[in-house]
Amino acid sequence: MPIAGLPEIRPGSDLAQCVVSAARRAAIRFEDGDILVIAQKIVSKSEGALVRLASVKPSPKAFALATRLKKDPRAIEVVLRESRRIVRSDHVLIAETRHGFVCANAGVDHSNVPGHDVVTLLPRNPDRSAKKIAAALCKRTGKRLAVIISDTFGRPWRLGLTDVAIGTAGLPVLLDLRGTRDRDGKTLTATVIAVADELAAAAGLLMGKSDGFPVILIRGYRYKASNEPASRIIRPAAEDLFR
Repeated sequence: MPIAGLPEIRPGSDLAQCVVSAARRAAIRFEDGDILVIAQKIVSKSEGALVRLASVKPSPKAFALATRLKKDPRAIEVVLRESRRIVRSDHVLIAETRHGFVCANAGVDHSNVPGHDVVTLLPRNPDRSAKKIAAALCKRTGKRLAVIISDTFGRPWRLGLTDVAIGTAGLPVLLDLRGTRDRDGKTLTATVIAVADELAAAAGLLMGKSDGFPVILIRGYRYKASNEPASRIIRPAAEDLFR
């Protein structure tokens, strides 16, 4: 269910207090085990992960890429600064971020940000951000709550975007079923479910892009509390056939 009525989030905003206040106005009472999926954009805004393009001086590499992609060289420069490396630059700019995510434009985005000259960056440490928000929520509500910070990613071989977990606190991110048996008694040897990504994707159905619901409450999913970080979902480079 969406938690409606959040104010415009600005640098320094207390996200936990904003969520609790909005839930109170909507007569939503939190319960132990509730999961809050929070859009990356408002986390970045609250942490001040914003860049004014007017302050950016593009490098020669940024100018070259911008010319080829027909993009603003200042925005391309921000992408380069947020990247470990550029994975692909034909038609679309795919980068590996400093976190290890492989995504379009290194997560740099200008949607849902007031003004035409401002872009948001991904949180510096999304798992740490999720842990901080979860602790603040638990303190204010007295309930055991888990937090997922979600962002929208594309996927190889499949059209369309889906939300994934880039930061988590309080719940397992992977469900390892290897060694268990299916209904026919066959042993599973490779099945590991990306639970946090599936929960983020489910929440994404309610978030929308213009609906103004950046926080979604998930209730009823059974899990054991865990400190497993979302960074564990990132496939190690040595196991990645496509890097």
